[in-house]
Amino acid sequence: MDQLEQQRLAEIFAQTQNIALVGASNRPERASYEVMAYLLEQGFTVYPVNPQLAGAVIQGQTCVAELDEISQPIELINVFRRGEYAAEIAEEAIEHDAKCLWLQEGVTCAAAAETAKEADIEYVENLCIKKTHQRVTQANG
Repeated sequence: MDQLEQQRLAEIFAQTQNIALVGASNRPERASYEVMAYLLEQGFTVYPVNPQLAGAVIQGQTCVAELDEISQPIELINVFRRGEYAAEIAEEAIEHDAKCLWLQEGVTCAAAAETAKEADIEYVENLCIKKTHQRVTQANG
């Protein structure tokens, strides 16, 4: 990761308070559960989103079925879904005035990237938000 990209990612984190975590899980062995715990520990407000778990409490946060159920402004949408779902989520990010669409490690989507670029939304793909936050905060700390 070059200095410019590290700076861009640091700015994304600095401008983020509320995160929608799409594809949240209530199973501790899942990466999304671990990442949600980390983001909460770092002081972010995290809204778990998963239609199968709607109403369940995950790490003290009530899970919602979809982004429309979140009444607070969302700066960042963190996606733990397969790439084929990312284009639709990118459209939802625009509707919710999100500042950043972040696809987790192993997730890429050219259509989502294009949608985000056209809407002037910061876009990150194929990077773990937890590992990246740790790396950026260590570099800047």
